[in-house]
Amino acid sequence: QVQLVESGGGLVQPGGSLRLSCAASGSIFSINAMAWYRQAPGKQRELVAHITSGGSTNYADSVKGRFTISRDNAKNTVYLQMNSLKPEDTAVYYCNADLTFRGDLWGKGTLVTVSS
Repeated sequence: QVQLVESGGGLVQPGGSLRLSCAASGSIFSINAMAWYRQAPGKQRELVAHITSGGSTNYADSVKGRFTISRDNAKNTVYLQMNSLKPEDTAVYYCNADLTFRGDLWGKGTLVTVSS
């Protein structure tokens, strides 16, 4: 069974940092693009950051300059380094991966709460 498992969420004060990780496990031929999305209470899920298999990245305007997405292809893992966190970054963060021969896969999410 192929799955994505996120980790690293939690409670952090405004201005603080967190690093999210998402590891893919199971029978995987290869992973194309990977991404992080988030969904705040009462809002639609939105794209936060995206990274191609070659390492090209793009970000939502709201997180540019504060968040960094990266990946370790040998470990089938994607990361999201979040700095200068704001209360409006509070959300459940979901990992997404485009798997060759298997298509789109989602993790179950990890909660990030930014509050004093």
